Amino acid sequence: MRDNQILEVRDLSVSFGENEVVHNITYQLHTNEVLGIVGESGSGKSVSSLAILGLLPKKISTINTGSILFEDLDLVELSSKSFQNIRGNKIAMIFQEPMSSLNPSMTCGKQLLEILLQHTHVSNNTAKQETLELFEKVKLPDPERVFKAYPHEISGGQKQRVMIAMAIACKPDILIADEPTTALDVTVQNDIIHLLKELQAQTKMSIIFITHDLALISEIADRVLVMYKGEIVEQGIVARIFKHPEHNYTKALINSRPSLDSRLKVLPTIKDFLNDTISNATISAEERQKNHKKIYSKPPLLEVINVEKEYFSKANLFSKPEGFKAVNDVSFKLYEGETLGLVGESGCGKSTLGNAILQLDKATAGKIIYKGVDITKLSKSETRKLRKDIQIIFQDPYSSLNPRIPVGEAILEPMKVHKLYSSDEQRKEKVIDILNKVGLSEDYFNRYPHEFSGGQRQRIGIARTIALQPKLIVCDESVSALDISVQAQVLNLLNSLKKDFDFTYIFISHDLAVVKYMSDQLLVMNQGKIEELDDADIIYKTPKKEYTKKLIHAIPKGL
Repeated sequence: MRDNQILEVRDLSVSFGENEVVHNITYQLHTNEVLGIVGESGSGKSVSSLAILGLLPKKISTINTGSILFEDLDLVELSSKSFQNIRGNKIAMIFQEPMSSLNPSMTCGKQLLEILLQHTHVSNNTAKQETLELFEKVKLPDPERVFKAYPHEISGGQKQRVMIAMAIACKPDILIADEPTTALDVTVQNDIIHLLKELQAQTKMSIIFITHDLALISEIADRVLVMYKGEIVEQGIVARIFKHPEHNYTKALINSRPSLDSRLKVLPTIKDFLNDTISNATISAEERQKNHKKIYSKPPLLEVINVEKEYFSKANLFSKPEGFKAVNDVSFKLYEGETLGLVGESGCGKSTLGNAILQLDKATAGKIIYKGVDITKLSKSETRKLRKDIQIIFQDPYSSLNPRIPVGEAILEPMKVHKLYSSDEQRKEKVIDILNKVGLSEDYFNRYPHEFSGGQRQRIGIARTIALQPKLIVCDESVSALDISVQAQVLNLLNSLKKDFDFTYIFISHDLAVVKYMSDQLLVMNQGKIEELDDADIIYKTPKKEYTKKLIHAIPKGL
């Protein structure tokens, strides 16, 4: 335990309108300590951290009770003007989504300059020099280029590094990192974790690291507190919480994530732990072998042969356009009833390949043979018919659903387009049946997308996809934005639907633990090419390529 206490949150309660979302929480942060706060959406972890910085929305939120003590100041009592000297200067924050936190109309360098010029008394030249040094400190490649670049011109991992540089610019005493790695590749996530640890070692700042992933907390934190429904249900040293969790919710968070060592038939959810209904039944190697024998004895459902997708940069008048192969000479076979896992870092070409198979973005070379027909040569009307057979589940169900259409209508609409069933009454019956199958009730038919949680919206996206009874479904990062236990529910649902309807999946994700759990075969992509293709278990046990070893090594393992 650290000697000095730098921050104390005491009996803090926060309400939104009549609804109290944080209930009397108390915790301390010590100097040079990393404190992990873990919990799912709605647990109150972000709300309580926004309260520290006075960033709760003024008109709709109230701090009912409690104090937040920092350097003999009670931050709850502070005026907006007084907060300006603390925010960014003494206490800084890295937000979850760098794209929406960075100003798209300003270069990355200018955004950091602005902070230095506001909080420190340095000249423009010194501020620029310090900005470049900060970009170097957070290991951004080519700081001069990033200085002049706009946010959309750099990758997700680089944007997050710019955010970290902005947060540490004024050498704060406390850094609050709110889900700073959620949407990042496992290797980039690993880099960011190591970077924060390095910066902390250099500057001796204290860090509050917020996430819904307990395995990730084990990589960075000294102590951890677990939040559930607005309360702290457990707190202590990381090793103690991991090895001897006391609360059922903590046990659920640790165990809802797919294991890399065994394959459970059904992943446990929070509900299972709270109701003591956990099944430890696993899929044996013999069962898996028997299933594979059945799958691979049939002819392939889909054959991808030497597929390429090339993009060209817009050239100016005097130069030739430059080509970039996002997918480069990719070949594989997919069999009915199989789940093919497709992994790799952002930009490796996995989503581009998925879009080429879906005919959403045509391949520039090669063949894609589905049920014996080369679908790259189909006419527009034939491609439209194919849509019924090959469907997609998107990463973000909210942006793929029309906010003005009730979800029942959204599921019914594709049935109508493809002339399934003879009347709207029949279609409505089918929609209600599908809603039940994905764990939603008939009452939800007339509700709108904004009335649902993230996990429920993903179920609606799945319901819309299976409404057409497709043969092949591309799951593109379809669980990456979900909480651990909701993720477990959705993965269980996808597996049970596969069993009931004989679906074939291409499962695209950057979360290797999830892909291993779901997949029969695993295809690893790197820079548009296939790096490795084999049985998922074989690749995890004995990866042949350095790139695959690097991906597996970067997975947060827990303690």
